[in-house]
Amino acid sequence: MLGDFFTLTHHTPGTLAANQAIKFSLPFDCSLVFVSAVASNASNGILDVGSSSSAEAYVKDLDVGDSGTPALVDADTEFEGDVFPHIAAGTIIAVALDYDGAGGTAAQDFTLVLGFMKG
Repeated sequence: MLGDFFTLTHHTPGTLAANQAIKFSLPFDCSLVFVSAVASNASNGILDVGSSSSAEAYVKDLDVGDSGTPALVDADTEFEGDVFPHIAAGTIIAVALDYDGAGGTAAQDFTLVLGFMKG
């Protein structure tokens, strides 16, 4: 943690054979300031980031980066609603990865990094 900035990282090794659903809550208010996602291959993976009540509230249909080059959402205009999402304490944050898009190439060695500012 750097000051009030922190990251959460998730990695799944190997070739994915199913979609992934990651859910967690934080005990304090925060803002989501970046999302970085990548597969080691040229995949058709699609990522959504939202809440338990709105699955695409923060990031919608992000093509994960390919061949080790991450896709990055880091400008307020790149988030849904054109603002850095403010997330209230206790909100269930929901990340959903469609591992192969619409039946395309499955993601391999998937890595996700979420960056937050406390407050």
